[in-house]
Amino acid sequence: MRVGMGYDVHRLTEDRDLILGGVKIDWEKGLLGHSDADVLIHAVMDALLGAAALGDIGKHFPDTDPAYKGISSILLLEHVTKLLREHHYEIGNIDATIIAQKPKMAPHIPQMRANMAKAMGINESQLNIKATTEEKLGFTGREEGIASQAICLLNERKES
Repeated sequence: MRVGMGYDVHRLTEDRDLILGGVKIDWEKGLLGHSDADVLIHAVMDALLGAAALGDIGKHFPDTDPAYKGISSILLLEHVTKLLREHHYEIGNIDATIIAQKPKMAPHIPQMRANMAKAMGINESQLNIKATTEEKLGFTGREEGIASQAICLLNERKES
C-alpha cells in the first residue's frame, strides 16, 4: 500500500471556462492556467503520482510545453492512470475536496465523479469528492481562486 496527497490552486479570472472534474460549470469566472486549469483533477493527479513516487504534474506536463496549452485535464488523468499501470499500481481509493466560496459544487459532483472514475477506469465507489467554503476567509473566501486537496491509496498489482 502507498498513499499520496495532492494540492492545487488556480486564480479565478474573467473570460475563461470554469472546469472542475471535467465538468463545465456555468459561472461568471473560470480558472487561469496553461491547461484547462481543473484544480480538482490536478490535485488528484499529484496525489496519484506522489503515491507512486513518479514526481508531480509539472514534471509530466510542463506549462512551458505548448502541447498542453488548453488541454483537457481528463486526458492528462488518463495518461497518469496509464503510468500507474505501467509501474504496476492500481488505485485503491481517492478522497478529494474542492475549496471554493462560489459557485455551489454539490449539483456537479455526481458528474465529476462519473467523468473522473471513467478516465481512471475505476468504480465511482473508489472516488469521493466533496466541497467546502472557507467562510469568506483567505483567497478562496474572497473568490480570488479555487483550491483542491486530494489523498489516495495505491495498491501494488501482482504480476500475472
